[in-house]
Amino acid sequence: MKLVFAGTPEVAVPALDALIASGRHEVAAVVTRPDAPAGRGRRLVASPVAQRAEEAGIEVLKPNRPRDEEFLARLREIAPDCCPVVAYGALLPRVALDVPAHGWVNLHFSLLPAWRGAAPVQHSLMAGDEITGASTFLIEEGLDSGPVYGTVTEVVRPTDTSGDLLTRLAFAGSGLLAATMDGIEDGTLKAVPQPAAGVTLAPKITVEDAHVDWSAPALRVDRVVRGCTPAPGAWTTFRGERLKLIQVALAPDRDDLAPGALAVGKNNVHAGTGSYAVELLWVQAQGKKPMRAADWARGVRTADGETLGA
Repeated sequence: MKLVFAGTPEVAVPALDALIASGRHEVAAVVTRPDAPAGRGRRLVASPVAQRAEEAGIEVLKPNRPRDEEFLARLREIAPDCCPVVAYGALLPRVALDVPAHGWVNLHFSLLPAWRGAAPVQHSLMAGDEITGASTFLIEEGLDSGPVYGTVTEVVRPTDTSGDLLTRLAFAGSGLLAATMDGIEDGTLKAVPQPAAGVTLAPKITVEDAHVDWSAPALRVDRVVRGCTPAPGAWTTFRGERLKLIQVALAPDRDDLAPGALAVGKNNVHAGTGSYAVELLWVQAQGKKPMRAADWARGVRTADGETLGA
C-alpha cells in the first residue's frame, strides 16, 4: 500500500523505521508537527520523525493545522491507501480522515478501551497496572474510540518509569503497526468495535499532577515518581524551592517518619509518607544537575526535623 505516516516525537520513530524496512509498503510522505524551539538558544528544530524521514529521502509535510487547505490538497495528490499514525499531536478533521481509502490507523500505547487520551503510559503506571500494551485502531472523530485491529501486551516491571515502558512499547508497537498494515492490505484483518465497559481516560499529565503528596501511601508516591519520569517530572519543595524527584525506592522497614519528614544517614535519605517511608535515590535541586540524594543532603546540610513539601 501507499502510506502517509503521521508522527512527531522520538517514540514514533521505531514505527516509521518498521514501515520503511517492511519492503511491502511505500511510505510516500510523512506528516509531522512544525519545527519547534529547542535548547538554550531556542532555535527551531525539526521533529525526530521529520529528521528520520529526511534521512530516508521521504517528503515531509508540516502543516500548522491538518485542516489547512494546502496540506489537504497535497494529501489528495499523494492519494495514500492508508495513513498510519503514532503520537502525531494534533486532532485530525473529518475532511482529512476521509482522504485515504483505508482511513487513518493509530498506534496507541494502551490496551483499549483502557487509558484513552494523551498520556496512557503515565496513567497506567500511576494507577499501578501490572499489564499494559499497545493497540492499533481506526481513527474516528471520538477520543481513541475507534474499532481495534490488534494488540500487544507488555508486563509492567516494578521499577519501570514511563520513559522505560514507553520505549519498550514503541518497539513492540512498531511490529504491531506493520502487521496491521499487512493485514489491511491483504484483507485478512478486520477492526473490532471496542467494548463499552472498561473505558478509562488518560488526559495530559500537568505539573500539578506531578506534585508529590507526602500524606499519600508510599506505593502512591512511588507510582507518581515513576509515572512522571522523565516528563513532566515529579517534584516537591524543600526550603521553599522546588526539588525534582527522579528515583525513589520503597522502604517498608522505616515506618517511624511523619509524612514528608527527612531522615538522613551516611549514605541514604528517607522521607516519610502516609504509610511507611521511601528512600530518595536521585533528585535534582532547582538550577542544579541530577545527583544522588545522599550527596544532595550533604550539600544542603539538612537539619533534624526538616520536612519536604512544607
